[in-house]
Amino acid sequence: MTTLKMLLKDKGHDVWSVHPDDTVLDAIKMLAEKDIGALIVIKDDKPVGIFTERDYARNVYLKGKSSLDTAVRDVMVAPVICVKPDQTVDECMALMTAKRFRHLPIMDGDELVGMVSIGDLVKSVIAEQQFTIEQMEQYIHS
Repeated sequence: MTTLKMLLKDKGHDVWSVHPDDTVLDAIKMLAEKDIGALIVIKDDKPVGIFTERDYARNVYLKGKSSLDTAVRDVMVAPVICVKPDQTVDECMALMTAKRFRHLPIMDGDELVGMVSIGDLVKSVIAEQQFTIEQMEQYIHS
């Protein structure tokens, strides 16, 4: 079974963040600049929430709020649910499905070491299945 630690070796450990006092506009600009769908909200070196494109669409745009005047703290999802590097891809997919979210920060003790999206997890599952298929084909043809 693939663990998040194994997945991060290939994906990398980059995590982009904002402060709860930053404006939603600043957060949206960072999402666009980094071509990502979520930011971890960090205060005093600890994750306190998560801000996603979905949060912007539902809690700012559709409610007629100004992204210039709205703080991230007012629209972020909190508390943020985090996972550990030794957890498996399957465990995380089950958690994401049950809780209906698409991004998971990874904490190793008190340190934020990465973040995965549902897309990262699906990609990992597909790669694992493809490897199994190739191994079975080799076995059958030998």
